[in-house]
Amino acid sequence: MLHEMKHWSTPDSTRISLELDRDVVWEAHELGKGAPGKPGRIYIDLKRTRMGKSVKDITIGDGLLKGARVGQYRADVVRVVLDTENIKEYKIFPLSDPARLVIDVRGERPTEISRLEPVVSAMPERVVVPKLEEQPAVAEKKVKHPKKIAISKIRRIVVDPGHGGHDPGAVGPSGIQEKDVVLAIGLKLRELFREELGLDVVMTRSTDVFIPLEERTAIANKVGADLFLSVHANAASNHSAAGIETYYLNLAKTDKVAQLAAKENGTSLDKVSVLQAILFDLMANYKLNDSAHLADEVQKTLHKKIRTRYSDVKNLGVKQGPFYVLVGASMPSILVETAFLSNATEESRLKDSAYQDMTANGILEGVRNYINSLK
Repeated sequence: MLHEMKHWSTPDSTRISLELDRDVVWEAHELGKGAPGKPGRIYIDLKRTRMGKSVKDITIGDGLLKGARVGQYRADVVRVVLDTENIKEYKIFPLSDPARLVIDVRGERPTEISRLEPVVSAMPERVVVPKLEEQPAVAEKKVKHPKKIAISKIRRIVVDPGHGGHDPGAVGPSGIQEKDVVLAIGLKLRELFREELGLDVVMTRSTDVFIPLEERTAIANKVGADLFLSVHANAASNHSAAGIETYYLNLAKTDKVAQLAAKENGTSLDKVSVLQAILFDLMANYKLNDSAHLADEVQKTLHKKIRTRYSDVKNLGVKQGPFYVLVGASMPSILVETAFLSNATEESRLKDSAYQDMTANGILEGVRNYINSLK
């Protein structure tokens, strides 16, 4: 069953998300690229699928797509038609839990669309403090003026606390949930980036809500972010596994990376294999070298900061992996695994507000070093 169609527009791309009740098989075809006065079409047939009663056509009109139409083409086939105006390429990839199909369309717009304000209107901004030990009342902090003004080309950063809402992420031995830990760290990062670097900060979530993976980079693209930083806590079946590692988007080099990607993607190893098969195409606009540079700076400073208090912390290094949350980002983007929630010792650190502060400061220093290196 197809339940809903959603879309997001950026200066050079449009993303469509088809929300389904299960994974589907599909076929896609293109009838012309589209040009001013000569529209083209892309149609996607969803096999063994029915159309939900609430699904409606959507008007887009953003210079790449005029709109998206949907209909029950046959008794067991739903056809989605994208009316294109001026596109260069399109890519399709599946996501799970919940099931959906994502279509990314890229091209050049006749006119630049306006950027969103720093706060995404669809995102709740009421601060809810996670229920963690020694968690400070973030809402009571006084607003400080930035100590420094960003003078480089890096002016806006998107901070993405992983998971949220019905998706807890990893769960530690004592029940601490990844979604709460990374939200606490994310909120600290928001204040630090604003106060210390004078950056404009957009949160993908600032409360305990679920944001689909494809929407997170869509938010970053929409607001014209210069950097995208996704914050997570690691987990492994081997409960002695420990340490800090930072990822950027690429093929998985080891089985362990593929397994971690499956966990963070909320999917199976089979789905990770599907993503790997099309990843090179999806990465056409990805800032690979810049992301590797950013990951290296953050990994070094985060490990150095934590080691000042915990000499046993392991530096697991910078790695590459097929993470859905980084797919489609048009700016340097990384995923930071701050510690292993599945490790009892590191779980106790992660729920400590002082450790969260150290983590946020370590990441801050890495971003600062990255920005300074660009000058």
